[in-house]
Amino acid sequence: MEENIAIELKGVSKSFGHVVANKDVNLQVRRGEILAVLGENGSGKTTLMNMISGIYYPDEGQIFVDGREVVISSPKDAFRYGIGMIHQHFKLVDIFSAAENIILGIKDKEGFSMKRSVAKVREITERYGFVMDPEKKVYEMSVSEKQTVEIIKALYRGADILILDEPTAVLTPQEIDRLFDVLRRMRDDGKAIIIITHKLHEVLSISDRVSVLRKGEYIGTVNTAGTDESSLTEMMVGKKISLNIERGEPEFPRDRLVVEKVNCISHEGTKLLDNVSFSARSGEILGIAGIAGSGQRELLEAIAGLQHIESGKILYNNPKTGKADDLRDKTPLQIRDLGVRLSFVPEDRLGMGLVGNMDIIDNMMLRSYRKGHTVFLERKQPKDLAETIIHDLDVVTPGATTPVRRLSGGNVQKVLVGREIAAAPTVLMAAYPVRGLDINSSYAIYNLLNQQKKSGVAVIFVGEDLDVLLELCDRIMVLSSGKVTGVVDARKATKEQIGLMMTGAGVEEAEEKAKKEA
Repeated sequence: MEENIAIELKGVSKSFGHVVANKDVNLQVRRGEILAVLGENGSGKTTLMNMISGIYYPDEGQIFVDGREVVISSPKDAFRYGIGMIHQHFKLVDIFSAAENIILGIKDKEGFSMKRSVAKVREITERYGFVMDPEKKVYEMSVSEKQTVEIIKALYRGADILILDEPTAVLTPQEIDRLFDVLRRMRDDGKAIIIITHKLHEVLSISDRVSVLRKGEYIGTVNTAGTDESSLTEMMVGKKISLNIERGEPEFPRDRLVVEKVNCISHEGTKLLDNVSFSARSGEILGIAGIAGSGQRELLEAIAGLQHIESGKILYNNPKTGKADDLRDKTPLQIRDLGVRLSFVPEDRLGMGLVGNMDIIDNMMLRSYRKGHTVFLERKQPKDLAETIIHDLDVVTPGATTPVRRLSGGNVQKVLVGREIAAAPTVLMAAYPVRGLDINSSYAIYNLLNQQKKSGVAVIFVGEDLDVLLELCDRIMVLSSGKVTGVVDARKATKEQIGLMMTGAGVEEAEEKAKKEA
């Protein structure tokens, strides 16, 4: 078995200043296997793979390829040893074709020949079952097609050790199945494949072995056939965690927010939202699913008064007055004061709703300082709120007076979501509220959203994980290219049906296709 090891790490460590990203990691990857590297956000998975692929250089430790110690100080070195990494964010030239991107930067000893290059690309696609037109321009491609170009680009350069960083993050279930079929063919062809992920069900579906990292340290490697979700979770977190979301039936649901034929257009004239209509009900969680960039963000910002609406209505049925207010006529502050709260967690967490240089208490005060009756600010309530959020959501911080910019991304997120929930809203919009959080904190947030639902709040939840959407929500609305393709009962819908709707199929069409595929 020893001669089957493609790459081995011994005692690899990496620090950034005082932050230890990886500490004394030992790892083996075999040829003809798919190894999943599992760990919570911030566990050091990507840093470790970046050292194998030459982006970072280890502070300590050794890397062996086929039993021989190597020095990998650049991506060029990595390719020389047959290592290729496919990153989450693709590195492609939009105006070039797939084939042009694949051969970009390669010196051909036989002289440049586009015809010969395209033939070689087609040979790779046919060998592993990729679906791709070598002459198609990148700007015309879907996300999964772009990912295919990146994988073929690595194979074209001779990579037989492939690293994929969160490869399923922006794919539909159908695209994930196609990708996994291709990866299995590559494994059977003798390739060593490493997948970085945090999705447990995918790990169990695709991998042969699983290596777990926790807080930068290597915990161990297990055979996938001999493990399950709860065992892997315990390895990741260090303790047993219940992975159940308790979903109750909606009680006395009433239309709290009614969106009618809303259209939004970008500055360039592109339609961001196309005739969007739906209702969000009190005492219910409405999930919003869609491929990244399908209009989720623009929709929530339109409701919150942060996005200009070209036409349509957003009616808020006010429980206090019994009247319907059109939010189009309101400023963001007026909308918020009505009880409509937007807890949006973008990739730039500090760019929306929190001020990095201010401490946690002052960030609580951002929501209340206008209500002050004197020139002096009242700090007791914000201080109490800050300490409650720190305690209840297990925010890792030296104290409530710590500047938010010094917190990790996940802890910033807890502060943001906790503050919005504490405001006792009647409509709570939570976009990607668990992005970057560990499993324990994620389930704490799911429970908080369920508590809001029980309190009669209309919760709108935008998520990336379809399994969570199906388990947490009461109804799921699917967006595709700014259009609503349908609203389904989350208790009856399937991942396959929602995946088809994410590509633009209507409810009935998706149901029929899902039945045929099943």
